[in-house]
Amino acid sequence: MKDYEHPFFRPLWRRIAVVAVCLIWSVIEFASGTPFWGVIALGFAGYAVWQFFYLYKPAEEGKADTEPKE
Repeated sequence: MKDYEHPFFRPLWRRIAVVAVCLIWSVIEFASGTPFWGVIALGFAGYAVWQFFYLYKPAEEGKADTEPKE
């Protein structure tokens, strides 16, 4: 299992919230005059977008029900 496939991240709103928090953190860092940490936070946001929206494939709910029904 990869981190982005963890059941915690299954709801879309949680994935959006993680990206939003990273972006807000970046804005705060740039506004407070610490661009190094702002770039780090932007990197986290970019990585989260890559993992949660580009690579993310929702897990199938019925994996256990793969047996054919008679």
